Amino acid sequence: MDKLRRVLSGREDNEELGLTAQVLDSSTLSYSTRIKWFVICFASGILCSILGTALLFLPKGLPLFAVFYTLGNLAALASTCFLMGPLKQLQRMFEPTRLIATCVMLLCLVLTLCSVFWWHKRVLAIIFCILQFLAMTWYSISYIPFARDAVIKCFTTCLS
Repeated sequence: MDKLRRVLSGREDNEELGLTAQVLDSSTLSYSTRIKWFVICFASGILCSILGTALLFLPKGLPLFAVFYTLGNLAALASTCFLMGPLKQLQRMFEPTRLIATCVMLLCLVLTLCSVFWWHKRVLAIIFCILQFLAMTWYSISYIPFARDAVIKCFTTCLS
């Protein structure tokens, strides 16, 4: 349990990091405060996504859906900053194993809003929301060891 707390609080043994990087990477929040704010931020992200989905069925509800769904995904993504700190979160987001998923996810977040507010293309907005979901899922399972391999194997078995 202590190892899990050290990893989540960003207090891993990082002798190779310089003093400046260690100071910037650490947070002043206690472990319990980090967990509480993670849960609050993640729950608000889920609530925004559910609210956005409910607003989709209203007349002219697509812009509200796109905004709330995108805000929900951003809140869920930002919630992990409370677990490991913002600098470490950004470093892990752009590791080679997550780089494509991160770029696709961030691009879809922006393109969803562009398709609703500038291009006024409803179908495109829904496609980008679906891509947002898929990219966020692929990004999220990259933190679980061997999860991507299991998903790929499952789909190749089902499709063949």
